[in-house]
Amino acid sequence: MAFSGGLPNLGVVAQVPGPDELPPGLREEYLAGMRPTLGVLAAIAKRLTAAGNDAEALEGLRRETHKIHGSAGSFGFMEASRLAAGMEVTAKDWIARPSDTDMDRGGLTGWFVTRLAEMLKLPVPESPSAAPPRLVIRRPSAAQKAAAPPAPASKPLAPAVRPEPPKASVAPVIPRRPSQPQRVPRPAPSPPPPPLSPKPAPPAPAPPQPAPKPRPKAEPKPSPESMPWLVSPEESTPAKRPPEAAPPAPAVVPPKVAPPPTSATDSAGLELILVEDDPALAELLEYGLRARGYRFVSYRNGRDALRELLALDVGATHPVVLLDVDLPGLDGYSVLDGLQRDRPGVFRVVFTTVHGGEAEQLRGLEAGALDYLVKPISLRVALEKIRRWVGR
Repeated sequence: MAFSGGLPNLGVVAQVPGPDELPPGLREEYLAGMRPTLGVLAAIAKRLTAAGNDAEALEGLRRETHKIHGSAGSFGFMEASRLAAGMEVTAKDWIARPSDTDMDRGGLTGWFVTRLAEMLKLPVPESPSAAPPRLVIRRPSAAQKAAAPPAPASKPLAPAVRPEPPKASVAPVIPRRPSQPQRVPRPAPSPPPPPLSPKPAPPAPAPPQPAPKPRPKAEPKPSPESMPWLVSPEESTPAKRPPEAAPPAPAVVPPKVAPPPTSATDSAGLELILVEDDPALAELLEYGLRARGYRFVSYRNGRDALRELLALDVGATHPVVLLDVDLPGLDGYSVLDGLQRDRPGVFRVVFTTVHGGEAEQLRGLEAGALDYLVKPISLRVALEKIRRWVGR
């Protein structure tokens, strides 16, 4: 049976196997192989932090993200596959423009490694540190002390010799204590008497004795009245302190509850509105928007987004709405139709979708969209277009 003509709308839908449909141990084997891959990506993030135009690191990032994009979905990790797809096209743009450091490439790569590890439920690897090693002093354990040979006996240390104080030119006079008896020098022995003569000679005068040193006067004892810190034994009993009053109980302060934000304060200066149900792509775009300092809000459901946007007060601004076509609850074309009907000219809509055919893009532009972004979206390209749409 032959078919005449082509079938442009016919496509092959790949069935992604669930975790229970995979052969036993295959999923665990894939996760075991992803551990060293995460370590390689962490090392690439460190190199890009040091030099954002490192060509070898950029090529390594493109190669590893391409592998994850093609393999993660086959093992049931579709969210990780879509996140890797966005990083792959971003790495390709970085390779094409190595010197155009539009943002912190090392920081974005590090965030990608962290989110990928969380999606795969694997530990986040630590990038090698360039800091010098620290000196760590470990105390020996009891077993190590017992096994260690006895230390040799140390020689006794010589007593320390205190240096003599410098001698004063005049020795101070130190009074003697009253209890020590003063020594009186004995007189020198008299010479033998001369032979008898008719007239005896007068005795030789004794040598003069030194005058005794005056005894130091005893200092008068101070009276108890002159020393107020002395008390009598009767007064030594400590006085009883009056009982202290119990501290007042702390007043119970109710927790402060911030008033609910109003749409007027939240939407003041709002520049962008993101309506995307794919968590991987949404988080990648949100990272870039926060890095550039944009004021934005995000929604994951088409019906919720339309209800909030119809009540959102944006003032005189005209925020850009990045609107996914395939949304749960309400598709993107229905959301755009509701905004044009109830709030015409307030929002500027840009469609995002995986359908990048010419017919699909023309349909979106004819519906009133400002532009069209095809997934996977390069973060560099998306931020550059957003800058032009917002008018920065």
